[in-house]
Amino acid sequence: MTEKKTPQLDELEKGPWPSFVSEIKRAAVKSEAAKDLLNLLERSYEDKKGHWKHGGIVGVKGYGGGVIGRYTDLPGEFPHVAEFHTMRLNQPSGWFYTTDKLRQICDIWEKHGSGLTNFHGSTGDIILLGTKTEHLQPAFDEYSDAGFDLGGSGSDLRTPSCCVGPGRCEHACYDTLDMCYDITNEFQDELHRPMWPYKFKIKMSGCANDCVASIARADCSVIGTWRDTLTIDQDAIKAYAAEGLDIQGMVCDKCPTRALKYDAAKQELHVIPEDCSRCMHCINVLPKAVQPGQEKGATILLGGKSTIVQSAFLAWVIVPFMKMEAPYTEFKDLMRRIWEWWDENGKTRERVGELIYRVGMGRFLREVGLAPVPQMVFRPRANPYVFWPQDEIVK
Repeated sequence: MTEKKTPQLDELEKGPWPSFVSEIKRAAVKSEAAKDLLNLLERSYEDKKGHWKHGGIVGVKGYGGGVIGRYTDLPGEFPHVAEFHTMRLNQPSGWFYTTDKLRQICDIWEKHGSGLTNFHGSTGDIILLGTKTEHLQPAFDEYSDAGFDLGGSGSDLRTPSCCVGPGRCEHACYDTLDMCYDITNEFQDELHRPMWPYKFKIKMSGCANDCVASIARADCSVIGTWRDTLTIDQDAIKAYAAEGLDIQGMVCDKCPTRALKYDAAKQELHVIPEDCSRCMHCINVLPKAVQPGQEKGATILLGGKSTIVQSAFLAWVIVPFMKMEAPYTEFKDLMRRIWEWWDENGKTRERVGELIYRVGMGRFLREVGLAPVPQMVFRPRANPYVFWPQDEIVK
C-alpha cells in the first residue's frame, strides 16, 4: 500500500473501533499526498515530535478566514505534503445533507486536494484536509458554484453551529436551525474578516441538554429554556408508575434543586416553579409525561472556552431569558455591543471570557448595558467577579 512500513500506525488499527489510519491508507491508494501524510505521521511517532511548522497566511480572494496554512518541516523527504493546507466549509444548520451534496463535496476535494475530510471539526465546519496553494482558489470557486461558503478561521467569528433542534427533537425551545442560518448570514463580515483580539464562537442548543456542548466550548452559548413552569401530564405519570418506574428515586431524588414532589398515593408529580432550574433531568426520564413550559426562549451565556491564556472556563449566564424569534434583533444588538467592548479592551489572543475575568464582571455589565441579576452569581458575597460600586449600595 505504501512504500514505507508504518508499524506504529498499524497499532492504531487494532481493536474494535474504526481507525483514521485505515482511512488514510484507503486514500493513499489514489493520493500521493495521503501517502506522504501517512509516512510523515509515522516519522513523527519515531522522532516523538510533530513535523509541521507555522507557515505564512494563505487564502482566497476577498476572504481573510476559512483557509489554514499547513507546511511540513521535512519538504525534501515528503514533497507531496510540503504544502498541506486545510479548508473549512460552512456546514448546513444541524448537519443535514443530501447524498448528492456529500458526493459533490468529495468529488471536488479529490480533484483539488488529498481526498481526506473530517466531518466535522470542533466548531462544526466540514474540514477538507490537505491541498496546495495553487489549488485553493479553484477549489473555492467550485465549492462556491455548488452553493458552499468558507467557514471561519483566525481572529474572527467562527462558523456558528447548532443542535438538530426542531428537525428531530421535541424538546427544542426555539428554532435552532433557523437562528443558526440567520446569524450566519447576518454576520458574514465578522465571519470572513479577522478583526478581533481572537476567535469568537456562537453555539446554539435547543434545550439544557446542550447537545453541541456549547457551555464548555463556545464564547456565546444560546441554551433553549422556558420562563413559566413545566407541563406535566398526570395520566402519563400514572402510566409510568404502573410500569414500575421508581419516580421518587429516579426523578425526584435526582432533581438538583429538589423542585419535584411525588405523591405516591395519588401517583401525581408536582413542581415548585421557583425552585426549578430547568435542567431537563425530569423531562429526559419522563418524556411522555413532562415537557417544557409554554413561554419558550433561551438563556444567553458568555465566556466558555478551552485553555489558552487562562485555564478552561465554563460560560457565565448574562441574560437569563430572551425570546428567540426571527429576526433575533435583541440578540444581534447584544452581540454587537459585546464585540465592540471586547475589541476596545481585549489583548491579543485574549478571549472575551478571559477579558471579563481580568477586568471584572461588574465593569463588563456596566459597559455593555446589562443589568446584574441573581443568575449571574453562584454564591453571593463569595463570587470574585461581581462587586457593587459604593453609589449603587442601598442603605
